[in-house]
Amino acid sequence: MSFHTILYHEIREAAVFDPSHPSPINVKQDYKDVLPSPLFITLEAFQEQMKYLKELGCHTLTLKEVRDFYYEDKSLPDKSILLTFDDCYQALKHYAYPILKEYGFHAVAFAVTGWLNSEPQAFQPDKSICLTKEELIAMEDVFEYANHTHHFHTRTDGKTGRIMTEPEEAFAADLAVCNSHSFLSAKDTFAYPFGLFEERNVELLRREHFKLAFTCISGSNEKDTDPLLLRRNVIPYTADMGTFKALAGIA
Repeated sequence: MSFHTILYHEIREAAVFDPSHPSPINVKQDYKDVLPSPLFITLEAFQEQMKYLKELGCHTLTLKEVRDFYYEDKSLPDKSILLTFDDCYQALKHYAYPILKEYGFHAVAFAVTGWLNSEPQAFQPDKSICLTKEELIAMEDVFEYANHTHHFHTRTDGKTGRIMTEPEEAFAADLAVCNSHSFLSAKDTFAYPFGLFEERNVELLRREHFKLAFTCISGSNEKDTDPLLLRRNVIPYTADMGTFKALAGIA
């Protein structure tokens, strides 16, 4: 028995999405970066993908079901899939939430708590703007929230994330700050920022009693997959339905 996890970051209507221009992020932390086009998907494609999962009778997993699969030897429901979203940009509220709610789907959103804005921002399709804590809480009927660091979602280059360069004590302290936010219900679950990590980061999570951690390595999650090295398939804007079906592992 196995399951696939799919990963989204940003959603835009096709009419306003320009894949030739990466999207600057707008976050509370003093950090500048851009979100590349492959981490976007069009609203129209997202709608088609969710409709397909619904019509196929797919079960959208909770983190408890994933934990029980690995730690309690429980089976997963037929046609199970785990939906995840990273960083908590405005599209989570404007596009993903109403569609998922309509279909009765459940999803996991990984929050960088130091990125969350203090006040709601006007939607700007040419930027990737983080939501507020209050906006996330209002969507708890669809999303459960998990740890994506507090201030450690930064990088020095395309291959080196901050968790790879900081002392272990500093990484552990940042994890604790993120988990101190009460709206994070899944305090034993983590997603590696940018999908970048070293073995020592994995072992620190193990020592800090994390049960699940998600990479950006593609593939399916088998019974013998290390639950701190779970695989996720990024759904890019270039994916047609055939590609999506393969990445979702459900036909």
